[in-house]
Amino acid sequence: MLAVGNLNDVDYDEAPTVLILGDDRSSATADAARAVGTRVVDCVSLDMAEARLDQQVDVDTVILILRNDEGALADRLLDRIDLAAREGRYRGVVIVPASLIDVAAARLNHGDVTLLADPEPIESAAAIAIACARNSGRQRLHDRGNDGGTLRLVELTQEVGRLAKQLAALTTHQDNPPAQEATTTLDVAAGEDVDATTIRAFIRARRVRDQFFRGDFFADPAWDILLDLAAARKEGRGVSVSSLCIAAAVPPTTALRWIKSLGDEGLLVRRADPTDGRRVFIALTERAAAGVDACLATIIRTLKTI
Repeated sequence: MLAVGNLNDVDYDEAPTVLILGDDRSSATADAARAVGTRVVDCVSLDMAEARLDQQVDVDTVILILRNDEGALADRLLDRIDLAAREGRYRGVVIVPASLIDVAAARLNHGDVTLLADPEPIESAAAIAIACARNSGRQRLHDRGNDGGTLRLVELTQEVGRLAKQLAALTTHQDNPPAQEATTTLDVAAGEDVDATTIRAFIRARRVRDQFFRGDFFADPAWDILLDLAAARKEGRGVSVSSLCIAAAVPPTTALRWIKSLGDEGLLVRRADPTDGRRVFIALTERAAAGVDACLATIIRTLKTI
């Protein structure tokens, strides 16, 4: 193990531990990790990252920070973190600029790795807290001698995650709808086809509101994501993760969280880009596509009766 020196930045030894790759101890990421009560065991530069991972890594979470496309090095580090999460050795948090969303998303397939794009400090802190708190093999975040703020932050960030999942579930009414109800829902628009032009018109209508009101008043990224993918499906084109983040009309880290939630709900699938091994496409599942068609067809019929 590398010597980590005197860790004066923590007050306890049993706190969840993080390893930071691509940053130093004085960085904003290290500060965010300490703010939620984790112990930063080491910070190494990217050129030392592989050597550090070759040693025994006994931590709760590994944080990888990529500021530029490091090519093969970035691919190897992303692959290693994804594999370690898959094997249950630790969780991962990957922080990238928006320009690297596709590069990172293409190699991160496991749910125990959180991808953040240009995150605010509080978003980084929340992701680190959740990653450590959900590591079932280790003790949950706790503090010795503070006012309990750390534990409360963990509880709040976990609640945010639960709410996001519940909101995504609303698009299908229930997490596991009975077969009869699912059939009834999809039969609403039986025999009707909503074409891509019509779906694009719905998307444009949603953006009209932003001309008159602040956009965040009407933020509905889950529906914007579903609409964009529905149109792309009918147009026969693939949608990259970065393009989908733009379509969601929210900050990229928020969009990534919704893409993950919708995927967890079985509404989205990943497909390899046949022309670019460092990119994946996101598409609707058959169930989600049928649901969007049925919903829009119902709206159209309703408007015709007015």
